[in-house]
This record gives sequence, C-alpha cells and structure tokens, in this order.
Amino acid sequence: MGELVEHVDEQDRVLGVVERGEAERQHWPHRIATTICRDRAGRILVLRRSETHSRFPGYYDVMVGGAVNEGESYEEAAARELSEELGVRVPVRFMFKFLCREGTSPVWFGVHEAVVTEPLIPDPGEIAWQGWLTEAELCEVVDQRLFVPGGRIALRRYLESGSGSGAGELGAE
Repeated sequence: MGELVEHVDEQDRVLGVVERGEAERQHWPHRIATTICRDRAGRILVLRRSETHSRFPGYYDVMVGGAVNEGESYEEAAARELSEELGVRVPVRFMFKFLCREGTSPVWFGVHEAVVTEPLIPDPGEIAWQGWLTEAELCEVVDQRLFVPGGRIALRRYLESGSGSGAGELGAE
C-alpha cells in the first residue's frame, strides 16, 4: 500500500484518506508541508531535485517538504521532512498556506520557515545539489531556471509577506 494522505476540499477540510498516488491520478487536493530555510546570514536555501525524483526531476526549488501523512499536522510533517531530506532537526514556524493548482495535482501547501545552523546532510535520492543564495541572487535566477511551479509561487508569497527584506522583488505571479 502506498503513502496515505488526507483528501481535502477547496477549504482544506478533510474528506477522506486515500493513497497519495490515487490523489494525484484523480487530481484530488491533498496536503504538502514545506519549509523555506534560511541560514544565520538570512540567505535562502535553494536545492535541485535529484534526476530520479518522482516529481519534477532536476528542477530547482526553495521548499523542502513532502506529503502530510494521515493524522499529521502541517508543522509535524514539515519538521519530519526536514529531518528526512536534510538531516536537520530545527524548529519550524508556520507562515501561510495556499491551494496550488500548478504542478502534478492540486495541493494545499503549508509553508513554514526555519533557520538552519547545523550542517546539512541531504538525502541523495531527493536532492542533487544545494546552495545558499541571497534574496537578490535568488530573484535573478528564479525565472531563468527550471523551478518547481509551487516553489516559485511560495517564494513570491513568502517574500511579499515581509519575511525578507526583498519583498516584492519578484513581481507579480
């Protein structure tokens, strides 16, 4: 049996429990917990997904995360995913959520923020490359590289929320 997720509606209310693959095939909304990581200097972590990743292989992203499992909160899933994908255990802070229709299927992204001060130990099955970019550097490349669509949207919303000094630099969605 595959990974179980909660099938949710347009208001993020639980309708039932399904396998993630089924939710994607049927285009049923489900939940994804993500984290935008910063270092002590305020730079943002950018990663490139592995070429064997099942979703958007080789694409760049600013979000570390994955599916929210049955009965799990966005925050619990975000902290679990940071540990699984980057080998770090740090507090996550919920920022916002939004329904994203771009990508493999509609998903509710719960976006968190974390400050990472310990060395990263990326899972090579998930992450092929990672680096820290300033907001200005990131704004220069986000539309020039293959970025995961939801990650591009989340980054813009994150910067516009005032979390960073470069709010609004990326322009309209």
